[in-house]
Amino acid sequence: MDQPDGGASGSGVLTMGMPLRQSMRIGRYLIGQKLRRRTHFPLLLELEPLFACNLACAGCGKIQHPADVLKRRMPVEQAIAAVEECGAPMVSIAGGEPLMHPEIDKIVDELVKRRKYVFLCTNAALLRKKLDRFRPSRYFSFAIHIDGLRERHDASVCKEGVFDEAVAAVKEAKRRGFRVTSNTTFFSTDTPQTVIEVLDYLNDELRVDQMMLSPAYAYDKAPDQDHFLGVTETRTMFRKAFADGRRKRWRLNHSPLFLDFLEGKVDFPCTAWAIPSYSLFGWQRPCYLLGDGYAKTYRELIETTDWSAYGRGRDPRCANCMAHCGYEPTAVLATVSSLRESLRAIRST
Repeated sequence: MDQPDGGASGSGVLTMGMPLRQSMRIGRYLIGQKLRRRTHFPLLLELEPLFACNLACAGCGKIQHPADVLKRRMPVEQAIAAVEECGAPMVSIAGGEPLMHPEIDKIVDELVKRRKYVFLCTNAALLRKKLDRFRPSRYFSFAIHIDGLRERHDASVCKEGVFDEAVAAVKEAKRRGFRVTSNTTFFSTDTPQTVIEVLDYLNDELRVDQMMLSPAYAYDKAPDQDHFLGVTETRTMFRKAFADGRRKRWRLNHSPLFLDFLEGKVDFPCTAWAIPSYSLFGWQRPCYLLGDGYAKTYRELIETTDWSAYGRGRDPRCANCMAHCGYEPTAVLATVSSLRESLRAIRST
């Protein structure tokens, strides 16, 4: 369940709040791109090897595709070729529900062999049944969607019992030595208190390794169009939720500058080119949230897309977007470009 609302795309795994070894490797990668004077390069690839899902979440539009599209599964060779083509050091495998792909374990294994940092985004409903197909690795993490506590989460995914199964799956995965992160999407029905409650639970009781926050983005194919947050609402909610030192206490999987961005302390332009999206249809323009056509190759995507046309203040569709797939890359680039912010990010790690 990779909800296209600013949710799990492991986009939010693109952070300087990641483990130190990983942060250092990504930092070296970024410095290398700068030394080569490259202006557009991938930090993380959003890989969607299928669109089918075992849930029908109100905030998601992926399962609106025709039945023949939902039956398709990307071959392992095609998935690996896309990763190698763009050269991103990190890969977020989304969908749909990736665990429905019959060869998802092979895709993960091949990427781990190539020392790519892999994040498998899942609603976890199938995870306990599939765990035997995976092996723990410092290059691999499960990114599990948990959109609130039991009642709130089950309402979000439109099915009872999913929260309890996700919690059981997290516990079992951690027992077996896997790294587990969480991703929580917040809507207009949320309050600072509901943010605090779910993050306290994930941090203190479930003890996931790190947590990602996603302001809901008004994805145009989502059945529910009434509960997406605006920019002002997002900033107010997170500013209040982060007060009294809670932001520093939680194990948040975000750079300090991106958290500043959520609070409205800083603003950034969109750098959607840093998190390209590759699916069954090809390379999606300009990001996994907007569908302005597809390119056949990564080079075509980068060279023929007018990146300056997207982002808040440029495209009306982006007016309320604060999704990490567009704005966290900017925060990461700003972090690496500043000694002060780099030290701040290291301290947070």
